[in-house]
Amino acid sequence: MKLMVIGHPEAVLGFSLAGVGGRVATSAVEANQALDEVLTSMDVGIVLVTDDVAAMIESRMNELKMHSTVPLVFEIPAPVAVRPNKPPLSEMVKRAIGIKITGES
Repeated sequence: MKLMVIGHPEAVLGFSLAGVGGRVATSAVEANQALDEVLTSMDVGIVLVTDDVAAMIESRMNELKMHSTVPLVFEIPAPVAVRPNKPPLSEMVKRAIGIKITGES
């Protein structure tokens, strides 16, 4: 199963450098179109949506986070600003899929 990112352009670019596919979404319409495509795909198991884009489609995101099992829909912070009340992206990814991401080589 594949991992897919929907959201902020910098997040999609960053994940693409690690071989993860994604769709840039800068509006609610683009976010909903990307989600529609992902939800009908049989090979996507996890969808990461940046929080700035998730805020544009809040009610749909809440529904998906509560009821979607395949794919698992998970909200991650956008790279623009780190919010002090949320854990870092590396910790959120580790909790979601069990993979530790480090900046060290």
